[in-house]
Amino acid sequence: MWLFKRQQIEAATKWVRFHAKVNAVAIVSAQELEMAGAVGRSDLTHEEARLRLKLAANGDLHLTTECSCHAGSLCEHAAALMLLCEVEAGRQHIEKIARPGSSTVGAQAPGGTASGADDAVQVDNDKPRPQLRLRRLTVVRPQMKIGRSQPIQERISIGVAELFVSYEGCAETFQLPGRQSGARWRGEDGRTWALTRNVRVERLLLTDLVRSRLMPLMQAIPDASAEESLVPFFTMCDRDQALHWSQFLRDEVPLLQAEGWEVVIAPDFGFSIHEAGEEAWFTDVEDEAGNHDSFSLDLGVNVQGERISLVPLLVDCIDRGLTTAELEANLDELYLIALPGAGNPVLAVPARRLLVLLRFLDELLATRAARKGGRLHLDKLRAAQLASLDGLPIRVPAELAALKDRLQGFTEMSQVALPVGLRAALRPYQHEGLSWLQFLREFGLHGVLADDMGLGKTLQTLAHLLLEKEAGRMDRPCLILAPTSVLRNWAREAAKFAPDLRVLLLHGDDRRSDFRRISRYDLVITSYPLLVRDADYLRPVEWHVVALDEAQHIKNPKSKVAQVCSTLKSRHRLCLTGTPIENHLGELWSLFQFLMPGILGDADFFRSYYRTPIEKEGDAERQKQLAARLQPLLLRRTKSAVAKDLPPKTEILHTIELGKAQTDLYETIRAAMDQRVKEAISAQGLDRSQIIVLDALLKLRQVCCHPQLLKMEAAQKMAESAKTAYLMEDLLPELIDEGHKVLIFSQFTQMLAIIEEQLKAARISFVKLTGDTQDRETPIRRFQAGQVSVFLISLKAGGAGLNLTTADTVIHYDPWWNPAAEAQASDRAHRIGQTKPVFIHKLICQGTIEERIVEMQKSKAALIEGLLTGRTEKLRLTQEDIQRLLEA
Repeated sequence: MWLFKRQQIEAATKWVRFHAKVNAVAIVSAQELEMAGAVGRSDLTHEEARLRLKLAANGDLHLTTECSCHAGSLCEHAAALMLLCEVEAGRQHIEKIARPGSSTVGAQAPGGTASGADDAVQVDNDKPRPQLRLRRLTVVRPQMKIGRSQPIQERISIGVAELFVSYEGCAETFQLPGRQSGARWRGEDGRTWALTRNVRVERLLLTDLVRSRLMPLMQAIPDASAEESLVPFFTMCDRDQALHWSQFLRDEVPLLQAEGWEVVIAPDFGFSIHEAGEEAWFTDVEDEAGNHDSFSLDLGVNVQGERISLVPLLVDCIDRGLTTAELEANLDELYLIALPGAGNPVLAVPARRLLVLLRFLDELLATRAARKGGRLHLDKLRAAQLASLDGLPIRVPAELAALKDRLQGFTEMSQVALPVGLRAALRPYQHEGLSWLQFLREFGLHGVLADDMGLGKTLQTLAHLLLEKEAGRMDRPCLILAPTSVLRNWAREAAKFAPDLRVLLLHGDDRRSDFRRISRYDLVITSYPLLVRDADYLRPVEWHVVALDEAQHIKNPKSKVAQVCSTLKSRHRLCLTGTPIENHLGELWSLFQFLMPGILGDADFFRSYYRTPIEKEGDAERQKQLAARLQPLLLRRTKSAVAKDLPPKTEILHTIELGKAQTDLYETIRAAMDQRVKEAISAQGLDRSQIIVLDALLKLRQVCCHPQLLKMEAAQKMAESAKTAYLMEDLLPELIDEGHKVLIFSQFTQMLAIIEEQLKAARISFVKLTGDTQDRETPIRRFQAGQVSVFLISLKAGGAGLNLTTADTVIHYDPWWNPAAEAQASDRAHRIGQTKPVFIHKLICQGTIEERIVEMQKSKAALIEGLLTGRTEKLRLTQEDIQRLLEA
């Protein structure tokens, strides 16, 4: 039977029991026997199988088979016939013919009843009793080692099983598989007794063993050799020895015993399963190098007095494909983990506990740098989060225990006392923001204050810095980095709300003379461009706090400003931004790489573990995991939630139909760009076609705004724009007649120039702010004073950092991909201090790319907020998105 595969033997067993019969048995010669039979579902549907047995001179029995099935030989049908016809009975018959007078007992009929070849008394052989013996065996395997040209011999100890059968009335025990066909002995009464083994039943016992996942040693470990004979041994695959044997002991042995098997287990067999109680678990969380920012973790169990770390074992579980989804589907199960040590012990861990561990450690275990030396390396926040997990008896240093307690009550932050010198009444959410900033400082953490525009991030930061000074902790200056447009606003706000802070504004050509006086001030304010220019002077300074206003300026980690920011020395770091994500999650990684380098792994790890699964695969579990990871470090409140006293904000969408000439121009460009984009993506892929794609989308958006934005002769000749005509003839005159103060935003400065000419012709008073504006204060002051009715603003230059509460109307001339950027611009008017309802008008050309952009804004807004809510959407344009944007 060992010529047949395991699956064939299993199938053959079914055929024997239900659908097989012998048709003929023929003696070919003194040494050969031939048997033919039918194996199938019925007399009409069956395969014809034929076996030929030949006894060699050395006593070996050779088998050849033929079958009418597609396999032709050595198939499950031949195996079934072999079981049915009792091959060993055939051997006995041949031996009797070949060796007359030999001591071999006569052939046995297929049913297992002795044929009675002589006067010996036959012992009943209907019910052989199986016995399974489990013990250890040392085998030798060749093992290649680095630096050696020849393999060395590796000795390993494995578990093996031996199968024996015994018969009532016979003192001899027979090992399976074996060649001995029976036994003869003389009893005390002088009579001769004989046993003919019931080979058919014995074969079925072997099949039962194979079904229990045991296999011949040479099949399980093909390259192994042993001092003892390899033939009778059964074992498990080498890699899974501990797990498979422990499962065999737990699951299979009781079933075999219930069926009448005797199972004998050697004392040193091992593979025992340990169920660790609460008292058996241990954790070691140690402060690395005494810096209180990095900790190492080891966790494991005590098994028979030995401490065994589970960190490398959990790594192996994850590497072998164990997932949280599988554990969630089997919460009531016990999972087995192979442990190192003598006897190959196995730990049984409840799925619920293993789920807690994997959810927390999955990210850490995926980071190679986090598991050096057999221990896990954690930042302070992750160590405290680990201590907060339910179901794990984890003991941590006092500092982490305190942080753990604060994190558990994070939703209800205990409020700190306001600074005495603050000249402002903080709203409740602003007081909460101050307390959060103090919480970060207390535990050496760094974070992002990501409140909506207009909720007072500047005031909260100034209150935090003033409190630091009054507490005596500000023994160094603090640095504020901000866009050039809002530098003076920071200085004004500081003088107004925190006059006790000594403020130095580093700006202008004469700023270099102030570098040597930095240490005399509490607060130094400068811009991102000047930071890059003055890096040699600002890097050596040891700051108390470095805060980045409009922190999206470092969203590109490869930019010069981001690189210089990361080299600044400070005790505490803050990012202030209403848009922590503008386009993709990589921008968020860049912010935290400045705040707490390595907290989200390196860029490659973050891309593979978070960004790709969330952005491209919509992995909700990873989204929730990232949100939970950053929850204590990112504080975001929306106006709708906390500033309920603000007047209402109403959005109005104006759909404008293009004229025939503008429609024809749009369709001409759309068709050409569509073909060009498809060819580029087909030739070099989407990622390498970004420039072509963006150019195509830009041209279509420009046609919608005004044909003259295009650098094409045909477009330059078109003086009419449906959108411009609607703005100047229908919308704007009515707004001005009603006394509204209007902000008009566009991303195209050339478009603002066209509108400027139209306003002059219509004699409508206005001011303008773009990146080329040198004196920003004058247009802001004139508008706020009510001297003009319209403020033209480029989205890049004035979309943030302005307080224009005189305006009650905002017009977005052209839509932008990121709704957060538009919201920032609208919040120049809809912010604290506004007393009138604010109306937001969006001008959209019907049937064009602008309509598609508005549709996409909805999903992008949901994704940005999904960082905190756990919801997932796509962040970037896919090929399907591009096709949708370019379709007719």
